[in-house]
Amino acid sequence: MTTANSSDTNPLGKKPIVRVIGTGGSIAGVGPDRLDFILYPEIGDHITIQQSLDRVPEIRDIADVKSEDLVSVGSTAIGAAEWLGLTRRINEIFREEADVAGVVVTHGTATLEETAYFLHLTVKSSKPVVITGAMRPPTALGTDADLNLLDAVRIAACPDAEGLGVLTVLNNEIQCARDVIKASTFRVETFRPNELGFLGYADSDGKVVFYRAPLRGHTVNTPFLVDDMSSLPRVDIVYSYAGADGLLVDAVRNNRSDGLVLAGFGGGTFPPAVLDAALKLVDDGIPVVLGTRSTAGRVVTTPKKEEQGFIVADNLLPQKARILLMLGLTVTQDRQELQQFFYDY
Repeated sequence: MTTANSSDTNPLGKKPIVRVIGTGGSIAGVGPDRLDFILYPEIGDHITIQQSLDRVPEIRDIADVKSEDLVSVGSTAIGAAEWLGLTRRINEIFREEADVAGVVVTHGTATLEETAYFLHLTVKSSKPVVITGAMRPPTALGTDADLNLLDAVRIAACPDAEGLGVLTVLNNEIQCARDVIKASTFRVETFRPNELGFLGYADSDGKVVFYRAPLRGHTVNTPFLVDDMSSLPRVDIVYSYAGADGLLVDAVRNNRSDGLVLAGFGGGTFPPAVLDAALKLVDDGIPVVLGTRSTAGRVVTTPKKEEQGFIVADNLLPQKARILLMLGLTVTQDRQELQQFFYDY
């Protein structure tokens, strides 16, 4: 793929229009002093997205930015209702503002990967959507908030980012929303794609450079239409550990949840009592997806898993398998069709 920088995104010299949506998180956090890296989430104060943009006047040289605050919370408070609202707003922007080049979302890092994947499956435009956050609040020494925001706008304004689905950028690294995970509690290089590799850089010379592109379906190539929805099916996750019994799986069944993701060992094995309890859910018609607590690799199907009626998560981690199952259940209850979603997206 080609490379681009802020000076060549438009040959006529007209700056691209980028919408920036704030949702709070560390990138907008306010701590008590410059050496605070841990207390600010408990304080809960946030600056507005416009205040974040005002900290980085260089952004004005890259794009004509229009900003809005959708919510202002830590990302631990973001869930299905906020995902639906965010998708609805982004789709509205692309539908009603044809001249917008791309959208940036600022977000807390705790659940950033989940919001990114949800948008990756539900935004109905090929234009770039870029999600960024920060590991250090703007009030802290060595904050990464300003540069991450600058990089996100650069990518959203870059024509080469079109058609790649939802992207994330922190620490200059551009990641695919499907693959990215938060891997470290405090380090600025926390977001990683495991063994698959990130897509490119928002690099130090001002260029946005891509080396890879996602192959799994996303955005305009998914059947998930959520703009008119006010809620999503409930899907729970149960984590396996040595000696686990069926208690938590039975709780999901008794709650009459719409689906379950099991985080198993290695390639998808489980304590016998957990598996026995999960089979009861399958018998009740509740889809059960077998995932792994390992951070890389696939869970593959076998003749026995097929016979038992389980779905396998492929290489999606449990938190993302949950999102795909939630969305899949808005389209179908058929096990084979749900399984195919895990191979397609």
